[in-house]
Amino acid sequence: MTERWPKLDYEGDRPVIESLHAYLQVVGKLPTRGIRWCNHSWHLALRVVPRGFRSYPVETPGGEAEITFDCLSSAVAVETSTGFADGFKVEGQTVAKFHEQLGELLSLAGVETSIDGAPNEVEEAVPFARDHREREWDVATLARIHRAFSDANRVFEAFRTGFVGKSSPSHLFWGSFDLAVTRFSGREAPLHPGGFPNLPDRVTREAYSHEVASAGFWLGGGGVDEAAFYAYGYPTPDGLGDSAIKPDAAYWHQELGEFVLPYEEVRSCEEPGGMLTAFLETTYAAVADTGDWPRETLEIPRGAFGHPYDVESLREG
Repeated sequence: MTERWPKLDYEGDRPVIESLHAYLQVVGKLPTRGIRWCNHSWHLALRVVPRGFRSYPVETPGGEAEITFDCLSSAVAVETSTGFADGFKVEGQTVAKFHEQLGELLSLAGVETSIDGAPNEVEEAVPFARDHREREWDVATLARIHRAFSDANRVFEAFRTGFVGKSSPSHLFWGSFDLAVTRFSGREAPLHPGGFPNLPDRVTREAYSHEVASAGFWLGGGGVDEAAFYAYGYPTPDGLGDSAIKPDAAYWHQELGEFVLPYEEVRSCEEPGGMLTAFLETTYAAVADTGDWPRETLEIPRGAFGHPYDVESLREG
């Protein structure tokens, strides 16, 4: 069994990370086309589940279907409301082969939605059916990656409970390959400039149509060559980078315009969940305070098991 908060090595794990990212891009085409568009593209994100990553259910002529990328058995499974359940092993096959196998499986399941196309948010967007590059794979590395996402997701979901305003679920965006949870002030934001590689600007602009304070986790890359947590605001409030945040290991990344907390600092401390929560709470507060959010109407006590928060006590002050 993989320990909680496992050690990650971006350079050593990178070949498997790139393979997993490529496979999830194929999986992600199904909800993108098989679910009606939801605000901020939430419908296309994958949920972190005990065995891996799962799509939201898509409509089929006979009911509903979903895909699970099973990180514990290194397999992909398709299940439907009509009782269909089948899958295939992931063994480091080419993206072209993976695309072919998933397409055939969906056809057997009665899913008519196409998963053809090319990846998003990457510089080199080779169409799936033509991507015959060799891929590296390792089951133990896959298990560590999933465990790290699961640990981050658990803390993100707890953090989410302390906000009564609009908030996203904690979910995995397969384009950028990061887990994210986002809070909204309720106010419209300036039109986003777009510019993400191989992603239509209209998608980015809809995603950032309103002011956000967002936090997330990714495995490395884009100027940070290690797994890390991040937090930012859009639009970026004046003075955000000068805000005092916790823990001491977190810092403002000027080029990214984000706060960054190395994953290794979290996993190696005595209370990883507590350190990550402090980062989430203080970076959100930094965005909300410098952005002049109406915090008194948006925040509530963090959720407790089995009990709703006490509305009367809150209103009494």
